[in-house]
Amino acid sequence: MQRYWMVFAIILVNFGSLHAEPVTRVGAGSYSTALPPGAAEPPAKVLAAPGLKGKMPTNDWWSSLAWMPFGERQYPHPLAVQCGPQGLRVYYPGANITANQAAIFGFMPDKTGDDVVLGHAGQAEFPDALVDGFSDWFVSVRFARGANTMRVTYGHGSPFVFALYEGGAARVAFPQPPKVWSGDEKSAVLGVTVKNKHYGLFGPNGSTWSGLGEKTLTNRSMKPYFSLAVLPDNTEETLKLFQRYAHAHVTDTQVAWAYDPKSAQVTTNFTFTTKAHEGEQQGTLFALYPHQWRHSDAKLIGKDYPSVRGKMKLSQGQSFQTKMRFSGVLPVLPNVGGDKQRLETYLKTEVQGKEPTLADTYAEGKWLGRTACLVPIAEQVPADAVALALRERVRKRLEEWFTATNADGKPKAKGLFNYNERWGTLIGYPASFGSDKELNDHHFHYGYYLRAAAEVARHDPAWAKADRWGGMVQLLIRDIASPDRNDPLFPFLRCFDPYAGHSWASGHAKFGDGNNHESSSEAMNAWYGMILWAEAIGDAKTRDLGIWLYTTEMAAINEYWFDVHGENHPASYPVPLVTMVWGGKGANATWFSAKPEHIHGINWLPIHAGSLYLGHYPAYAQKNYAWLLKSKGGPKWDEWADIIWMYRALSDSDDALKQFENGKDTVKFEAGNSKAQTYYWLTNLKELGQVEPTITADYPLASVFRKDGKRLYCVCNIGDAARTVTFSDGFQLRAEARKTVTARVEK
Repeated sequence: MQRYWMVFAIILVNFGSLHAEPVTRVGAGSYSTALPPGAAEPPAKVLAAPGLKGKMPTNDWWSSLAWMPFGERQYPHPLAVQCGPQGLRVYYPGANITANQAAIFGFMPDKTGDDVVLGHAGQAEFPDALVDGFSDWFVSVRFARGANTMRVTYGHGSPFVFALYEGGAARVAFPQPPKVWSGDEKSAVLGVTVKNKHYGLFGPNGSTWSGLGEKTLTNRSMKPYFSLAVLPDNTEETLKLFQRYAHAHVTDTQVAWAYDPKSAQVTTNFTFTTKAHEGEQQGTLFALYPHQWRHSDAKLIGKDYPSVRGKMKLSQGQSFQTKMRFSGVLPVLPNVGGDKQRLETYLKTEVQGKEPTLADTYAEGKWLGRTACLVPIAEQVPADAVALALRERVRKRLEEWFTATNADGKPKAKGLFNYNERWGTLIGYPASFGSDKELNDHHFHYGYYLRAAAEVARHDPAWAKADRWGGMVQLLIRDIASPDRNDPLFPFLRCFDPYAGHSWASGHAKFGDGNNHESSSEAMNAWYGMILWAEAIGDAKTRDLGIWLYTTEMAAINEYWFDVHGENHPASYPVPLVTMVWGGKGANATWFSAKPEHIHGINWLPIHAGSLYLGHYPAYAQKNYAWLLKSKGGPKWDEWADIIWMYRALSDSDDALKQFENGKDTVKFEAGNSKAQTYYWLTNLKELGQVEPTITADYPLASVFRKDGKRLYCVCNIGDAARTVTFSDGFQLRAEARKTVTARVEK
């Protein structure tokens, strides 16, 4: 009966992949399954090997493999690789990393010349390379022509490439004859060096080599497995260590996360599954990124790899764990400063303004986020009529987007979401920035919708139920970060890379520098919206997912975008931030502008009560702002002055407020921000002081500030019952239902 209604009647909540009607009902909402007239969509073909199961991941470091023949260059680190007709090009950027004011460069050249090519002894060229398997941070690629096949597996943090063969054995081509410093033609294992890079070549036990002294070495073996590794040095000790793990091929990688509210601790477990083709060795060698080893229990073995992310440290085993503290978020800053009458005037101006006409998902999202953030601010004044009016605007616009039909029941042409079954994704139309054809930026766009939906749910839990509008919100969450590897509609964690610790923006990653991510702050906005939404509806599983994403991405931002410890960016890179993180570089630039305001501000906006992480390192915030000031020759902002003032307040609130008063009536505020929000942020931070991230709470919607030797504790209780929140320093604060409370204490 259930299948009958899925096919022939209106669907209440759909988790399948069959769509008899062009519109699928989800509670009170709906999405379309037929492409709107004139709309663009991603490619008609996914480049995958026959029989591959599951929705194809997009927005990953290796995603170009699914979008273009042989794919583009990929950067799993410490390696860089690219598939080609001859096999897999393997390159080690570590010895060639350079930097100047424009960028940190660790890219792979576009042509063979400084790399190694792992190929097939019985096949000179292959017609293609198809995705043949994937796990949480590894991928497998199949090369095939007739009976001759080569399947290679590689992934984040691994110095190995694992290969399986049919119809022949391994062939390894070098740019010049390598120096063989361990082994000979009768050895299964060779240690070689070429162009100051050291490699281990691991043939099966009993295999031999031909071609020594030449550019191409061929492993002679009747066994189907082989491994190649980039070595951190050219010692026999290191080669033997790698030999121990060489034939324990990685077959699966999985991440698991947990949030403990009592301790505010976020624990992440990384597990490798291996298959021993020789011996009984389990586990593998893996290199940890700075955001991992700084918070990990992994036993490091004292061998490192340079990378564009900083030093990667080698460890061994089947798993490792990281532990981080969730610093808390607030739906709104507490109102402890500022002129309430003036603030109410700014808020009424927002209400009196005309609602914008329906736009693309990014522009629409920015308006939704801007409006939603003003609702709790209005409540803090209080200005209840303003809050209600703004909330109703948000609710109505969300419901419009969450409905795929017009009033007459016919499918819409715009202002809707469409499900693309081939690529397993929900696309909003009108689209922008390639969110349709290239599946770019979904977390940027939909994060604003989540923040807006959370504000409605906070006041109207019934609205957020799955059989009303909550089902559509959950679909947006699953599109950008489904926690289910067996989700029938979406891939696992589409936009988030669990090993790299951050999101990727491009859906296809078809760039020579790999995938990229520019606006780290808009990724944080998505996870912030997820946390607020889940807390509002009492969904602990989704809340914990959001907290894990938020906490992990924050750690990566502090390491790779901001380098707050001053250890990861080369000394030859003088800029205090990387604006765009690429697989093969870190750039001081944006996609859309060369203006310093944009280069800095794109990793700050939108600034709201979920942005306090930007102030965790006040000395760094001062350093970042000082570079911007130097770049402009003084505080003369052409655009985004409001965003700059709000960031400046995290290190010097007096200066920020002074700049606001001098320029508030002459600047154009950033599209996702408002004068009311800016004024509220600046005046309250002046009174709150600087955020204190070392003190956490056993409730996620809580924060601590410090000023003049005193601490201010804040709790935003959005629940229906009073609660007493305990902070990690032992202080307790009771908050009545649906109240924001503060306490200032001498410490």
